[in-house]
Amino acid sequence: MRIFFVAMWVAVAWPLKADVNESLEYTYYIANADPSRSLLSILNSSTPIREDGRFFHGYAHWQVEWYFHWSEKPDGRCKISSVTTELTCNIQLPKLLGATSKQRAQFDKYLSALRIHELGHCQIGKKAAATIDRKILSLPEMNNCNDLGVEGNEIGYQTLREYKEKVKQYDARTEYGKSQGAWLDR
Repeated sequence: MRIFFVAMWVAVAWPLKADVNESLEYTYYIANADPSRSLLSILNSSTPIREDGRFFHGYAHWQVEWYFHWSEKPDGRCKISSVTTELTCNIQLPKLLGATSKQRAQFDKYLSALRIHELGHCQIGKKAAATIDRKILSLPEMNNCNDLGVEGNEIGYQTLREYKEKVKQYDARTEYGKSQGAWLDR
């Protein structure tokens, strides 16, 4: 799971509001079935997803971007007035072509569990985005806008570090989806 982020701020006086925008996209790679091979073998040879020498049949990549605006008082004090946080999640999964009915049934069951596992990664990203949005919006008024901007971005970066750990914990807890049914025997 790779996590990317962008932080930006602009000084504008707007009413207090928060907003999380989400998008989810799927991409597929082709796995050509062969009746003489196991589904595991077919997917392992087809997947473009490899990490640390391991094959993965699905992958979720999420990215969080946050933008905040503040209002500045005549004495220079600043307060957050709005936050917009954007979550983009892309899930890559296999598409099996030319399967026997037995392979198709096994694949469909596996794909359903794999999709659920990868959507779990996106849920972690969704929670990260909501947390960033809420924490930045709740920042107290500060002596100057620069300090407010630095603090807002540090909240975003720190939250992403925390949720990157949650991604690792999720994979460990689910054994990379095995406990959710996303597992193929040899």
